[in-house]
Amino acid sequence: MTHSFLRTVTTALCGITLASSAAAINPGFPYGSQKVRGVNLGGWLVLEPWITPSLFEQTGNNDIIDEWTFGQLQDRGTATNRLRQHWDTWITEQDFRDIAAAGLNHVRIPIGYWAFQVQGGEPYIQGQLPYLQRAVGWAAANNLKVIVDLHGAPGSQNGFDNSGQKKDFPGWHSDSNNVRRTNDVIKQIADLFKDNTNVVPIIAPLNEPAGFYGDDVLSVTRQLWQHSENRRSDQEHINVACNYANEVSTFDLWTIIGEWTPAATDCAKYLNGRGVGSRYDGSYPGSSRIGSCQGKTGSASSFSNDYKNFLRQYWEAQVITYEKGEGWIQWTWKAENADEWSYQAGLRNGWIPQNPSERRFPGICG
Repeated sequence: MTHSFLRTVTTALCGITLASSAAAINPGFPYGSQKVRGVNLGGWLVLEPWITPSLFEQTGNNDIIDEWTFGQLQDRGTATNRLRQHWDTWITEQDFRDIAAAGLNHVRIPIGYWAFQVQGGEPYIQGQLPYLQRAVGWAAANNLKVIVDLHGAPGSQNGFDNSGQKKDFPGWHSDSNNVRRTNDVIKQIADLFKDNTNVVPIIAPLNEPAGFYGDDVLSVTRQLWQHSENRRSDQEHINVACNYANEVSTFDLWTIIGEWTPAATDCAKYLNGRGVGSRYDGSYPGSSRIGSCQGKTGSASSFSNDYKNFLRQYWEAQVITYEKGEGWIQWTWKAENADEWSYQAGLRNGWIPQNPSERRFPGICG
């Protein structure tokens, strides 16, 4: 996940069919008549330093910045034990119960290609698949639907740390073997769940493939675009969300907004990469300070009532807009030290309602 106003995932819901024929599809959810309301289980089966900074910091090695280096630059046994402990504890069945109790109906589970295959000395540690399968069982027990999201492809499809390997140049598209391997993994996912389409009705075939080539281009684009976004006032953020409604409502495909957040800055620690600062406070190399990150990230106990009120307004504005389409899946369910991104923390602290239909600001978009 990279910081933005939103990441739009447009999904033709039967575009990747997990059944042998269209007539056999049983999605187990009334798409088109009921809104998708869901949450991503980020940082679990694909590591992200900003979601679980402690997992990276406990290595004592600042060069460990993604899942590739997590397996490459520390003792293999130690890395494996740390990952298993993380997989066992970060998301449990209680999380699925809590998600269902919050009135949500979908979970999106990111997973990397390396859970299915590793080749040629790739240092990834495997073992994620039993947890994915267990999660599908938990979802079924709690009447939740699962979107399995291929979050990382061979060679990295975008160069982001959340693809598994942070790189200056995304290499997925430049090697036909990478594309072939990706297709093989998508087929493996389909085969794994083809008899369980009532719980796993959708595969997201590749997360955020790059529309750019090289970090030199990307860094300039991000600097200009995110600086403009960071400079928006709270009301401007809300207005942008509301103004997106017409576009969402007129898409010619069923559209689920698949990654979005009420967080309005890039202040969260490691959000731009481990050891990399924030554009908002000017600690990101080459950026210009806009303001202090104090009270905008971390524990909700440090958030002012005004900031919590903004988070609620921005959350409601986006939900109202995204439900002009087929619905939404917020990023992310939980984070160690970035409550402004956490659905779980929002529930506990009041900027996300226990009932997602509840509106404190019903007229916020006019």
